[in-house]
Amino acid sequence: MKHVELLAPAGNMECLISAVQNGADAVYVGGKKFGARAFAQNFDYKEMIKAIKYCHLYGVKLYVTVNTICYENEMKEALKYIEFLYDNQVDALIMQDIGLIKNVKKHFPNIEIHASTQAHNHNDSGLSALKSLGVKRVVLARELSLNEINNLKTEIDKEVFIHGALCVSYSGCCLFSAMHGKRSGNRGECVGSCRLPYKMYQNNKMIETKGNYLLSTKSLCTIENLDKILASNITSLKIEGRMKSSDYVGYITRLYREKIDNFYHNNKIEIKEEEISNIKKLYNRELTTGYLFESYGKKIMNIKSSNHIGVHLGKVLKIDKSKITIKVDDTLYQEDAIRFDNDKGMIINKLYDKKGLLVNKIEKGNIAIIDNKINLKNANEVRKTYDINLSKKIKSFPSRKIIVKMNCKAIVGKKLELCIDDGINKITKYGSVVEKAVNCETDKERIKTQIEKLGSTPFICKETTINLDDKVFISIKEINELRRELIEELINVRENKINYDNIKNAIKTNTIETKNNKKLNISILVRNEEQLIEAIKNNIDYIYITDYELYKKYKKNNIYLRTRRVSNNNIEYKGENILATELGALYKYAKDNNVNTDYYLNVVNKETIEVLKDFGAKRVTLSPEINKDNIKLLNNIENVDLFIYGKVELMITKYCPMNMLINNDNLNCNLCDNNKYLLKDSDNNEYPIINEKHLTHILDCKNYNLLNNIDEYIDMNITNFRIDLYNETKN
Repeated sequence: MKHVELLAPAGNMECLISAVQNGADAVYVGGKKFGARAFAQNFDYKEMIKAIKYCHLYGVKLYVTVNTICYENEMKEALKYIEFLYDNQVDALIMQDIGLIKNVKKHFPNIEIHASTQAHNHNDSGLSALKSLGVKRVVLARELSLNEINNLKTEIDKEVFIHGALCVSYSGCCLFSAMHGKRSGNRGECVGSCRLPYKMYQNNKMIETKGNYLLSTKSLCTIENLDKILASNITSLKIEGRMKSSDYVGYITRLYREKIDNFYHNNKIEIKEEEISNIKKLYNRELTTGYLFESYGKKIMNIKSSNHIGVHLGKVLKIDKSKITIKVDDTLYQEDAIRFDNDKGMIINKLYDKKGLLVNKIEKGNIAIIDNKINLKNANEVRKTYDINLSKKIKSFPSRKIIVKMNCKAIVGKKLELCIDDGINKITKYGSVVEKAVNCETDKERIKTQIEKLGSTPFICKETTINLDDKVFISIKEINELRRELIEELINVRENKINYDNIKNAIKTNTIETKNNKKLNISILVRNEEQLIEAIKNNIDYIYITDYELYKKYKKNNIYLRTRRVSNNNIEYKGENILATELGALYKYAKDNNVNTDYYLNVVNKETIEVLKDFGAKRVTLSPEINKDNIKLLNNIENVDLFIYGKVELMITKYCPMNMLINNDNLNCNLCDNNKYLLKDSDNNEYPIINEKHLTHILDCKNYNLLNNIDEYIDMNITNFRIDLYNETKN
C-alpha cells in the first residue's frame, strides 16, 4: 500500500521542532524573503541551516517556500538564495513564478520543485505544462473535490491541504490586498481583505444577512474523512499554519499522524469527541470539510465571525464593575483565554469559586467568578479560545526517537568493536585490544546496559547483539567513550545527508533582445454587444470577448474569445483566436489556435514572458502588480501588453454569496440572470460582482488608470496597451 506524506508547517524553529517531534514526514518553511507568508517569523540563513540539519537528523524532509512572484530586479537575488538552499541540501522548493521555476531548473537541474497552490493548479493541461518545466509535484487548488483529483490523469505527484485556514479566492488569483492594502497576496503580504465586513446589495437594495463577514471562510478540517483521502491518488497531505503556534502545529500534526498510522495498520480511523474539541480550542472559525468533500456555501463560510472562536465554555450569569460570574459547561483553568459573544476577550489571571476563594480550576457544571478587567457590561455566551491544560499536555508529549541496532564484538586478542546501525547508515568504532580477565570479568548484561544508555540522544536501541569471548575484561569507561563517538558520528552523518550531487550552471539572468516596434496597439476587453460594435468601429487592434455567442456572431481576425479562469479545458478549439486566462488553456490550445494570454497569469519578469511564448503565446499581458522600475527592465519586449485602464478582477471564487444569502445554496440558481450585485465595504466602496456559471468574479470598486502616463510608458518601449471595459457606454 502506498503511504502518503504528512507535511506540517513551521513559521519558526520552535514550530519546526514541534512538527518533527510530533510525527511529520516533511516540514515546509519560508525564508526572510520570497515566501508567501511574509509576516511569519521565518528563517534567516543560519536558522535555515539549523532547520535542514534538524529535519534530516530525524529523517524528515524540509521544503522551502520560494512562492512569490519575482520582479526582474529580484531575479538574481532569488537565484543566489536558492543556490544557498541547494548547497545546503534542502529537499525541495515550493514555487509559484513559472519564470523563476524555469531559471532555477536551468541553473540547478537536479533540484526538486513543487508548484505552489499559488500557481492555480486545477486542470490536467496546467499540470502537464508544469511537468514540462521540470516540476515534480503540484499543490492542488483547494477548490478541487476528491473526485476531480482522482480523475486527473497527469502523472505528477499531487499534494492537497487537509487542515487549516482557507482562502475564499482561488489561490494566486487574488489581487484584493494588492489593489487595496498596497500589500500583495502574490508577494506573501496579504492584508486579509476577505476577513473584513461587507454588505451585499441586489439592484442597489441592501440584503439583510445574519453576519457581515461575507467573504470569510471556515477552517478546513478533514480528520473525519481521512480514510477517503488516504485511499486516493494523493501523494502528500498538507497542514496549513505557518502563522500558527507551536501548540497548534504539534497537536494537529500528532493527531493526523496517529490517524494515518491507524488507517495503515488497522484499516480504520476513530475520532474522539475530545479530539475535535481540542482542534477547536487551538484555532477555528468553525470547521468545514471544504470543497475536497463538495461542501458549498453555508458549509464553507462563516459570515458571523472572522476570528478564532474557540469552543463553548458557558453562560454569563452576572456582571458587575469588578466581577463576572459564569456557569461553566467545561473545566476552566487559571491562565485560560476566553472570549464573550460581544467579541471582548481576556486571559484569566485570577479565578475564584462561588465562595470567592482563589482556585486554579473550576470543574464543569460549577460556578466560576473572574475579574472584570475588560469593563464588560453585557454578554450571554462565553467561549474558551486557549486552554492552558491542553498546552501543557502538548508540551509533555513523548519525544520522537530514531530506532537503532547496536552490536558489540569482544574477542580476546582483537580490538573491541562497537557498531550502530539506523537501517541506512552503519558506523563502527574500535577500542583497545581485548584481554582475558585476571580478577573480574565483564558480563554481557553489563555491556548491554552500557551500550544501550542513549538517554537524551535522538536514538533508542531496539535490538542489541553481543559477541563475547569467555572471561574477558572490558573497560566500562571505554565502552561509554565508543558509544558517545558513535552517537556523535551518526548524528553528523544524518544531519549532513546528501540528497543530490551538486550540479550547477553559472547564474545569470536572461536578456531578451527584440526589435523596437514603434507601432502602438490597443487591446480591449468588451462585455456586451454595444461595446463590441464600438470597438470594431474604432479599428481596435485586438478585441477580447467573454461571451461565446457574441464571439461566433462577430468572428474576425482581431476578435478573441476569452477562456474561463477555472476550466477543465475539455472544450476543443481549432483555428480560433483565444485569450487564455490560465496556464492550462495556453498549453492546450496554442498548438491549434492563435493564443494570447491575460493579466491573470501574474507576469512580472522577462523569464515568465519567455516561458509563455515558448508554450505558444503570441502576446502576453503583464500583471497590474508590476511597477515602473521593473517595466523599464523589460526593455523592448515585443508583443507584451500593459494593462492601463479598467476594473481589475480582485477575486474569483467557487463560493457564490448571492446564492447562499438569497437562495439557500440552490445549485439551480438563476439569480444573476436579471439582477445586478455588489459588495460594499465599511468605507462604502462598491465592488461589482459578475457570476459566470457558478464562479463569482469580484471587480475593483475603482478603475485602475494609467491613461495619463502613456507617454511615459512609450518612452520605456512599451507599445501595446490593454483596456478592460465593465459597464462603460459606447461614448
